[in-house]
Amino acid sequence: MTDDGTAAVAETGTLGYEQARDELIEVVRRLEAGGTTLEESLALWERGEELAKVCRHWLEGARARLDAALARPQEEPADGGEGSD
Repeated sequence: MTDDGTAAVAETGTLGYEQARDELIEVVRRLEAGGTTLEESLALWERGEELAKVCRHWLEGARARLDAALARPQEEPADGGEGSD
């Protein structure tokens, strides 16, 4: 992130969930702390919105993967699972 709180939108496309979340936490901290100009606050807000979208995208993907895994029929154990004599 640059000094005024902005970053290229293209950067958000390469961020992992944890990176986006951590940067979003920092943006929120800076906004809550105050002491920034209106322009800086707006830039931070815009960056926060971009980061929130990245986090939402990752979480929606994770939810889709979980739903797909839960929808698959359960596989039988490799040994057949039923008693051997």
